[in-house]
Amino acid sequence: MEANFLTAIFLPMALFIIMLGMGLSLTLEDFQLIVIYPKAVVIGLVAQLIMLPIVGFGIASLFPLDPQLAVGVMILAACPGGATSNMITFLAGGDVALSVTLTAISSLITVFTIPLVVNFSMQTFLGAGTTIELPLLNSILQIVVMTLVPVSIGMVTRGYAAGIAEKVDKPVKWLSLFFLAVVIAGVLLRERNNVISYVIDVGLVTLILNLLTMALGFGIATLTRLGEKAARAITVEVGIQNGTLAIAIASSPTLLNTPTMAIPGAIYSLVMFGTSAGFAWWASHRQSLSKASTLGK
Repeated sequence: MEANFLTAIFLPMALFIIMLGMGLSLTLEDFQLIVIYPKAVVIGLVAQLIMLPIVGFGIASLFPLDPQLAVGVMILAACPGGATSNMITFLAGGDVALSVTLTAISSLITVFTIPLVVNFSMQTFLGAGTTIELPLLNSILQIVVMTLVPVSIGMVTRGYAAGIAEKVDKPVKWLSLFFLAVVIAGVLLRERNNVISYVIDVGLVTLILNLLTMALGFGIATLTRLGEKAARAITVEVGIQNGTLAIAIASSPTLLNTPTMAIPGAIYSLVMFGTSAGFAWWASHRQSLSKASTLGK
């Protein structure tokens, strides 16, 4: 798969399908849940939008990463959760409504915060003299087109043609997984000459980022007594990021156009499936034990 086809055509198409699928699962009521769950939503957003980039910056600074890989880690840390986080929350027995709300609101806010975090990261890791830039207004508009437009189309379809939305919802989700797999394969194939060294360099970093942020999300939700189901939702939302969006920002010819920066997002997208499946199993097992204990009393 040629690099220009992957980045200019296939990657935007993949992201569009994935975000469309997320939009098909959203309604306006999901945004109104911030009134119903103000404490949980605020804590989840603070953890995701503030704590996550700080943790990502600490990890990227601590490990001796190639500067472009370090920026790639920060792009990932700046991204919102995705439709995958909602699915994992469901499998883990978490509060799906809260998960969807956090995904929806964070997707709106990160349109504006991603350029700020990424530009700060490039100045820090690449130096003040770097020629790579992410123009604020231009990047905001492009991220809106890549994320909010397809989400809006999905929401409008669900609102005005619920029957069609229900019929295409599941096929679109499977198509999203297929596109994600192809995007990851394309990125790794394009960087095949260095992929083994990249996996060695950034594989552990993405795993630590994933596990640490999940642990911190669970810890914060538990300490603030949000309840078990909300804690599971926040754990997943904070720990599972939109890797496809990270790859798109790094690879797109009209944004950063730096394939190396897409490597952390690609490897993370593989890692998160293993860790999220493990968390879902642990949460379900814990729930089963709790029910058995309750019945035994």
